[in-house]
Amino acid sequence: MATNTVRLHRVLRTPPERVYRAFVEPKAFERWLPPFGFTGEVHSMEPVVGGAWRMSFTTFSSGHSHSFGGKYLELVPGQRIAYDASFDDPNLPGTMKTTVTLTAVSCGTDVAIVQEGIPEMIPVEMCYLGWQESLVSLAQLVEPNIPN
Repeated sequence: MATNTVRLHRVLRTPPERVYRAFVEPKAFERWLPPFGFTGEVHSMEPVVGGAWRMSFTTFSSGHSHSFGGKYLELVPGQRIAYDASFDDPNLPGTMKTTVTLTAVSCGTDVAIVQEGIPEMIPVEMCYLGWQESLVSLAQLVEPNIPN
């Protein structure tokens, strides 16, 4: 099993509570998490410690899908999210762990993400690129302050 790790950091112009919601609300998660060129579907999500989640990404150009999911390890609203994940594809073995730390700052939220245990057959730079794209979509979802 690989121990490949990516670390990402962004500051978003929105409060931590809004970023946290984007990780634990199914429609939001499937909207922003898929990298460019993919659609996402959340099949189940129980955002409590020990609760399970499951989703799939589908490549828009080919229609090829891959599914994955895991359990929530830590949930502190507005502050921290940790979950594990494994792919259903036996060619992508192992369990990854993602830890998200949210810190309120003067202009919004400092977001720090660490993803560990990326399978060897996924180049770390491709995982990093995918996360960068996902974070662009996350910002587009959570930064607008649209009045009721």
